[in-house]
Amino acid sequence: MGAGTTAGATSRLAVVPLLLLPLLLARGAEAVSLWRPPPEAGLLGSAPGRFLTQEEHWMSQTLDHFSPTDHRQFKQRYYEFLDYHRAPNGPVFLNICGEASCTGISNNYLAVMAKKFGAALVSPEHRYYGKSSPFEDLTTENLRFLSSKQALSDLAVFRQYYQETLNAKYNRSGVDNSWFVFGGSYSGALSAWFRLKFPHLTCGSLASSGVVLAVYNFTDFDKQIGESAGPECKEALQEVTRLVDGQLQSGHNLVKELFGAKLLENDGDFLYLLADAAAIAFQYGNPDVLCSPLVEAKKNGTDLVEAFAHYVNDYYVGTFRASVASYDQNYLKNTTPAESSYRLWWYQVCSEVAYFQVAPKNDSVRSAKIDTRYHLDLCKNVFGEGVYPDVSMTNLYYGGTRIAGSKIVFANGSQDPWRHASKQKSSEELPSYLIECSNCGHCTDISGCPQAPSNIGGDSSKCSSPEAVNKDATR
Repeated sequence: MGAGTTAGATSRLAVVPLLLLPLLLARGAEAVSLWRPPPEAGLLGSAPGRFLTQEEHWMSQTLDHFSPTDHRQFKQRYYEFLDYHRAPNGPVFLNICGEASCTGISNNYLAVMAKKFGAALVSPEHRYYGKSSPFEDLTTENLRFLSSKQALSDLAVFRQYYQETLNAKYNRSGVDNSWFVFGGSYSGALSAWFRLKFPHLTCGSLASSGVVLAVYNFTDFDKQIGESAGPECKEALQEVTRLVDGQLQSGHNLVKELFGAKLLENDGDFLYLLADAAAIAFQYGNPDVLCSPLVEAKKNGTDLVEAFAHYVNDYYVGTFRASVASYDQNYLKNTTPAESSYRLWWYQVCSEVAYFQVAPKNDSVRSAKIDTRYHLDLCKNVFGEGVYPDVSMTNLYYGGTRIAGSKIVFANGSQDPWRHASKQKSSEELPSYLIECSNCGHCTDISGCPQAPSNIGGDSSKCSSPEAVNKDATR
């Protein structure tokens, strides 16, 4: 089964999961008839503040699944939405919350699919994030139980717990509903890894932009930014980088004030902010908001740095709600749970998966100062000695892009820099779809069609073929 790369990919994007779910659900459990952004960004395409439910539920979760003598537990938060469930035998869609606080079940395109298939929607919060923190003080020592392996075992325990809850609700025992797992980005990797490690607990999974490959020097990320930007925008971004590098080298820190980033005393932290700000426009399918003013400024001979600063302040910080403070390594040392979402993700980066977004040796968009040494120094400064991402062992454990599972669907947007850490080669048991268009970004398939900003359920008017999306969403 080859990757889908046609001109009409914007309409095909929304229907990939819909076409495959009936097949996977039909192969499911025999007992029944019958998927770095800032935490506020919303990985799976929901409009901010729009939820199917925000009613919290709780379960007791094991702190260390790999120590039979450690009986400590913590409270894990989860959500459920049963309005679409064809009870009692309808499927269960497990939507994995990832590296952010989980505040409810979003009314996004996953809800469209749940309604079509009569599925229950459940969503557990990732350990340590949000309110599911085992410790009040998130020191490096207390973070040792934060890993993908522990999180996968959490999901397995939750799956069993919730199945028993359903069985008790319908006064039955020994029955398994069909479970299908969804995730995007890091959660997409967890979705694929869950099917790999616990194939008996799910009939399939969707890994939307699933970053299954741990990468030490992730130069392909920056290369994709340049490719997605196109020649004119790429040249403008590179000129901004040269100008800012030059000002910093000359000791002119006033440039930081221009970006509202005076607090970032470390030049590397400031340059990382700028690189992230540029990447987000392509990562989330909104290239014009960045490229149009930059290209225009370059053509008109106006100040490129000021034009880029306007984009960062208005869009990245304003609309996208990125936190400048979160780029400060001193801020990342904060061990209070409410202030530690970024610290938590950096710990996972520094201890397990890396994804070090370093500048390529040639033709780089980001500053050459964002290199391997910058990342290693950050890890050491924030978490101390001994925290290091052994990506070889991570990839050995999960398989990287050679993952050997089955019934896992991979979907990636052509403009998304993260797709180079996903599985892009398709096979019969592991179909992979590359959806090509000018605004096909990160986790865009769950939005219903490529668009920015994301809208509830996907706004089909922004797709190349609205009729096709509407038809397949309601069939």
